[in-house]
Amino acid sequence: MQPIIKLLSGVAVGLSISCAAWWLDGSVNRGNLALPASLQSAWDRTASRALELPAPIAQITLPASANTYFGAVAGGGAPSYNEIALEKNLRYFQRSLTHLGFDPATAHLFFANGNDGQATVRYLDENDQQQFKPPDIPGLNGAATWSNTRGWFEAIAQAEPCPAFFYFTGHGAHNAENEDNNWLILWGERLVSVKAMAGWLDALPAEQPFVTMMAQCYAGSFANLIYENGDPAQPVALQTRCGFFATVASRPSVGCTPAVNEADYKDYSSSFFAGLSGRDRTGTPVSSADYNADGQVSYAEAHAFAKVDEETTDWPISTVEAWLQRQLSDSEMAEILAKPIEGWIAIARPEQQYVLRALATKLSFDLARSYQLNRASAPLPTPDTVEQAYHQRLQMELANIAAEQKIRQAQRLTGESAQVAILERLLKCEAGFWQ
Repeated sequence: MQPIIKLLSGVAVGLSISCAAWWLDGSVNRGNLALPASLQSAWDRTASRALELPAPIAQITLPASANTYFGAVAGGGAPSYNEIALEKNLRYFQRSLTHLGFDPATAHLFFANGNDGQATVRYLDENDQQQFKPPDIPGLNGAATWSNTRGWFEAIAQAEPCPAFFYFTGHGAHNAENEDNNWLILWGERLVSVKAMAGWLDALPAEQPFVTMMAQCYAGSFANLIYENGDPAQPVALQTRCGFFATVASRPSVGCTPAVNEADYKDYSSSFFAGLSGRDRTGTPVSSADYNADGQVSYAEAHAFAKVDEETTDWPISTVEAWLQRQLSDSEMAEILAKPIEGWIAIARPEQQYVLRALATKLSFDLARSYQLNRASAPLPTPDTVEQAYHQRLQMELANIAAEQKIRQAQRLTGESAQVAILERLLKCEAGFWQ
């Protein structure tokens, strides 16, 4: 998903529209697909909603006997960018639930315009012509509106404490003035910021784990949900929160396409749920992501699987990884990249070992040498390619391992336990699984 960039009242908002680049220059097209002219005015409507004006909150009734509260919100903000891939993502989520022994009917599913029968899902027919159809999702609870989304968060806060899993697959908007507070876009082009969602989570009991997986552009900003007020300048919140994101806060992601052949989809949702469930989108078994051999695939292991499996330009990141990477200076990062990769493998967790070995293999790296030396002996990767993404993912994994070691060493030297306590809480949350 490459972004459209347009200045709105001094705020640059990036909206992911498709897997190709769309630039708003008055004559936008890709092949025989034309971007509707109405999208220009849609930007003005989106900007007016950036303040998240009050609206009625839907009353959501959660299943009485659930071990996990599942909620999923999907779709574009308007038909012009409500691609069929987003609908198919929600159906794959349902199949993943079924494969792992859950009843999809217990999950609350909100998509685009919901059940009103309007043809809003954009797809390409057999002649590559743009068409629209109504949503077709079994058990769909309603539209992906602010009211329904806010209502689900309020419902889990008021219900008996129970682990909650929230999946968002749609579009994201980039806040150029504060990249730590990007937005996701709901139906009707209503924006929800990181800080707004963090406020919703403040109402959850401290003992209630909340896990999210988000696959929109600029999703990594939502790693800041772990902080009070969603602000990384504030302390980490007492509630147990963690999440997994298709890419970092500064970058668009891939996966929004009007193409209908699901077997061709390559995106973070596809890889994450394949790792978690053991089945890809077509139902074919994949190699096990149970890297610690405990008989259960955790969220962190599914995330590790996706880092290798997802052949895209995305830079996947999790909450603990975003937190850890903030602990490192540029000079420390240079030192990390100058040490042999095999030394980092020796102290890594099993899922991290898998990522390092697998990415090194893809890049034909020698584990006995440092990242820096391996990189120096190979041609520079072309920007915005899968190869460059593998390089970036490898560097990020090395940073995660080194930052964790730094924190644990500091505790051993000084006895300071606050940072280790935060680390352990985030790791425990990310080591959870559907139950």
